[in-house]
Amino acid sequence: MNYQTLKNQDPEIYELIKKEEKRQKEGLEMIPSESYASSAVLEAIGSIFNDKYAENYPGKRYYGGCVNVDELERLCQKRAKKVFGAEDYHVNVQPYSGSPANLAVYLGLLEFGDTIMAMRLDHGGHLTHGSPVSLSGRAFRFVHYGVDPQTEQLDYDAIAKMAKEHKPKIILSGFTAYPRLIDFQKIHEIAKEVDAISMADTSHISGLIIGGVHPSPFPFTDVVTTTTHKTLRGPRAAMIFCKKELREQIDRAVFPGMQGGPHEHAIAGIAVALEEAMAAEFKNWAKQVVSNAKALADSLIENGLRLISGGTDNHLMLIDLRPFGPGRGIFIEKALEAAGISTNKSPIPNDPSPPYYSSGIRLGTPSLTHRGMKESDMAQIGKWIAIIVKEFAKTELPGDPKKRAASVKDFVGRLEKHSLVQEVKKEVVEFASQFTIPGID
Repeated sequence: MNYQTLKNQDPEIYELIKKEEKRQKEGLEMIPSESYASSAVLEAIGSIFNDKYAENYPGKRYYGGCVNVDELERLCQKRAKKVFGAEDYHVNVQPYSGSPANLAVYLGLLEFGDTIMAMRLDHGGHLTHGSPVSLSGRAFRFVHYGVDPQTEQLDYDAIAKMAKEHKPKIILSGFTAYPRLIDFQKIHEIAKEVDAISMADTSHISGLIIGGVHPSPFPFTDVVTTTTHKTLRGPRAAMIFCKKELREQIDRAVFPGMQGGPHEHAIAGIAVALEEAMAAEFKNWAKQVVSNAKALADSLIENGLRLISGGTDNHLMLIDLRPFGPGRGIFIEKALEAAGISTNKSPIPNDPSPPYYSSGIRLGTPSLTHRGMKESDMAQIGKWIAIIVKEFAKTELPGDPKKRAASVKDFVGRLEKHSLVQEVKKEVVEFASQFTIPGID
């Protein structure tokens, strides 16, 4: 992209942007909640729509001069329903991000203190699925289901039994760190058996749903939320789909319940991303994301690492570091980053350690696939990851929690001089530099 105006006006910010471009070009972005937006999406979110206030909804704004934003928002809604096959739904495209979108659903459909069923955070759920440190967990009563301890996959019979016991008002499916497919139809049926609202948070997998490589929650699920970045490859924002009889409650919860003026520049970017998602290229990309994830999982296993549930059906996987000892995730995340590979530490089912010092690594293939990498590339990347994991996974946290931050800081400082890390990084830089980055190159 051309940043000449910014370069002249604010060289400090310009230099930070260029440094980040270099970091990403020379490295491997493998955090599964990340992907790349196209140049067209980036242009849309940098457009003059950024400057327009437009509180409320098309046709009934509290501001004048909204004729074009009304047309924009209606077009975005039309495209959203078309690409997801959700023509019989209402869709709100105003949420600023996934977290406020989920909170808006709870606010619109429930009373404070009502019961919601959702996946446990350490089994793959999200903070807004009832974590006690989130507003969701403080304002509503959550009961959590998890994965089967043997298969490390969802047990729908156990979920049904829990639903009958607790009689929740909402049963929420969806995840941030679950490597298998979700049977949305089954979750919906369980919800109906206890007279609950079925809700799916598809933030991670919405692009895979469009691409036909993950089951869809449409046309039966009552409420569906999704972010618009991740595998949808748009701007950082969100959408809420709902059955039409819930439209008024959801819209009022978003505005004025949760937020004020919508970010119309983001809505412009969403609309562009949705149009791109209708193309054959997008569907081919979604299929390649899953193929690459399976190839990467195979490579990690072949190189001696254990994966939660034994593999993946979607775009992400979780490396189980417990065979090396608990609480090693932060060291592996830092070591991989020093070698040019960006992942993130993650809790895993039955993790004996707290989230920040968790025992898992979460990684995925959307960004790498968008750069044009294929299965053979995943095989090599898996080897690099395994080399780093095996070298550093035995690093132990001190028993005294007060000394842990200092231990991690000292560890990071030593990585810059570690010969193996520098050797892998050199190979990663040479490899990654062969591939362009959408929206930048």
